[in-house]
Amino acid sequence: MYFFLCYNIVTLGGLMETIVQKRIGCYAIIIENNKMALVKKAGGGYKGKYDLPGGGMDHGETPVETLRRECMEEIGCEVEREELFTVHAVNIKWQMKEDLIEDLHHIGILFKVKLKQNDLKEDADGLDSLGAKWLDIKDLTKENTSPFTWYALEKLGYK
Repeated sequence: MYFFLCYNIVTLGGLMETIVQKRIGCYAIIIENNKMALVKKAGGGYKGKYDLPGGGMDHGETPVETLRRECMEEIGCEVEREELFTVHAVNIKWQMKEDLIEDLHHIGILFKVKLKQNDLKEDADGLDSLGAKWLDIKDLTKENTSPFTWYALEKLGYK
């Protein structure tokens, strides 16, 4: 679930509206034996791409609480330990509906994570995940991953 810090609607020429938003989320970088635990996105601006497990902060949550909750929700695993890796921001525009575009400033707090167990929940969550899986890092590309996933791989020296 995402929470909006900023929400503006801009009409362009009377035909297309654009929602301008900012979102903050916490995301897990989980790597074991040259494989990365990722979630396939069912919708949104990253639809069809592999993304880091994680999501938006609930009101009153700390980043670590968000990270731990999202890992349970999206991949069905408990976090054994986490280490703050970086904070990164991307801007994406995507077509939400036929007449509506989202211009998103997406801010991610990225953590390196060690899980208590490595059996990922492979079924869809009914929200925005088609399930989680371990993927060989060598098979990941800029085209099949979200911007945060690709950024993390580059920063870790994999690409």
